Amino acid sequence: MIDQQVNPVAWALLNDELTDAQEHLAQMCQEMQQDPDFSEIEFRIWLAHIYSHLNRAWNRRNATDAQITPEIEQTTWDEWSQFPTDIEPL
Repeated sequence: MIDQQVNPVAWALLNDELTDAQEHLAQMCQEMQQDPDFSEIEFRIWLAHIYSHLNRAWNRRNATDAQITPEIEQTTWDEWSQFPTDIEPL
């Protein structure tokens, strides 16, 4: 797991991904409650976006600041956004 003191940039980005996931989940729930026509398509889009944030948080949980440069992140963004293969639902 990222150490905030050793890799502050990577830790901040991990925290941002989790915060973004939390905010988007709250927005989705609010829209679902307010919009009687909220569709499965909208639900899929929202969840895919939320999962992307959570997936990046999980997949980068051990990243170092050196691995979180714009150049490297450009090549790993899609990989880090994929659903994890090393976690099992409880």
